[in-house]
Amino acid sequence: MKKFIILLLLLIFVPAQAEMLTGEVKYSIEDAKLELQNNRPNQADYLLTQNNFIDKDRNANYFALLKGKTDFKDRILAMFSDGSYAVNYKNDLKHVWYYDKDGTLINSEERTSLDYPYGSYKFSPDGELVNMTLRVSEKETFIFSPFGELLGHWIGNNCYDENGNIIMTREILK
Repeated sequence: MKKFIILLLLLIFVPAQAEMLTGEVKYSIEDAKLELQNNRPNQADYLLTQNNFIDKDRNANYFALLKGKTDFKDRILAMFSDGSYAVNYKNDLKHVWYYDKDGTLINSEERTSLDYPYGSYKFSPDGELVNMTLRVSEKETFIFSPFGELLGHWIGNNCYDENGNIIMTREILK
């Protein structure tokens, strides 16, 4: 009888405890902006940017994307509707390189971490901050201008403005 009561208590207590440990972090717009501004890098790494100014694998990357192939041994690719694309090298997952369809750098992105929540900072090729992003989870992201103005708040497939109006939608492909 004593074993039965202990087992029953464990079954009741353990799931409740596990549920408490898996909660998500919640951010207000102001909290997200402060988090990004407080951890903002001074500038993009100039030498690293120059070394990635031209996509050395442009032809292979672009033709792979046209065939729908995005995951390679050394890199992950993404293609956008305007023909531009991104390259994220697996030996440096904290940097993403965005190229036009000709393989010339449009922007670089620097991530503060690979674990949620994390900030990411997008820079132009000449080192100017383009935007700041707080990735709270796979489904939630805040995007701010360099001056801290909310550009969008993605929740799932919808992007909202500061008044809660949907300004854009997306489809996340897996």
